[in-house]
Amino acid sequence: MRKNEPVTKIMTKDLITVHDGEPVSRLRQIFEQDNIHHIPVVSGERLIGIVSWNDFMRVSFGEFGNQDAKGLDAMLDHTYKIREVMRQNPLTMPATGTIRDAAKALGSNGFHSLPVVEGEKLVGLVTSTDLIKYLAEQ
Repeated sequence: MRKNEPVTKIMTKDLITVHDGEPVSRLRQIFEQDNIHHIPVVSGERLIGIVSWNDFMRVSFGEFGNQDAKGLDAMLDHTYKIREVMRQNPLTMPATGTIRDAAKALGSNGFHSLPVVEGEKLVGLVTSTDLIKYLAEQ
């Protein structure tokens, strides 16, 4: 791995995000339709949290079992707000960071996505999958 390659080289820039006021059912729709595993939560352009597939599964199927999508959405929206499902103040890295910095952060903290920010503005997301793809190309 080149030590000083910028994280911007491998991060996803065209992110699917949710706003903190959206219904929790929006998370289910995104996870299902877009086949992603991490959804940043924003207020304006400012990152305020992140929801992983595992976070969502913890509240959706653990409590509500075998309902159809419409029933599950109704229960989720009635029971939770996005702020209650997301991980607040996630570890981030600056857009000036390196791929090596991202690998160290992801390797030592037990999670699989790292929001990339300029100040408080979300500009990208790097995942453990991005790192694996990068290493495979080396």
